[in-house]
Amino acid sequence: MDTPKSKKIELIIPAYRMHTQGFMNVLDGISEEDGLKRIENKTNHIVWMAGNFVNMRYGLGWVLGLQEQDPNNDLFFQGKALDENIKYPSLADLKKNFHEISPKVYQKLCEITDEELDEIFEIGMNIPFVKETKLNFAGMCIGREDYLCGQIGLMRRILNYPGMNYDVDENLNY
Repeated sequence: MDTPKSKKIELIIPAYRMHTQGFMNVLDGISEEDGLKRIENKTNHIVWMAGNFVNMRYGLGWVLGLQEQDPNNDLFFQGKALDENIKYPSLADLKKNFHEISPKVYQKLCEITDEELDEIFEIGMNIPFVKETKLNFAGMCIGREDYLCGQIGLMRRILNYPGMNYDVDENLNY
């Protein structure tokens, strides 16, 4: 693992890297057709979940100072509700976007300082025990990625795919 400048971010980096692995593993083998299936018209489909996951990476990058814009931001920003009348990107396109932004965000995570992480980043949650800082936003992004990966994992099983494996691809160094 690369050594980050910030001691505070050392907690985030292993989770970030495991989520990179998990994202690829949970989508492994899912067909484009199954990626658009919903359960009893009540759930989001896997494509929406994967798109929101990728959007979280872009959002974290933006907060850390990257000027990269998610090409599908209008579909997924702030967990925008699924719209069945919209044509969503393919899983292949989402994976491509994921691999374009993720190493850049990882590099920013390694370069950011404690002082920068302590900077206020207001997201309007108005929760008394959550200080709205860049560090806490990074933690919330990790939490969201956990949630989405679990949701996709559940959809895998519902759609009769085997459970997600936990193999590690050492070539994914972000």
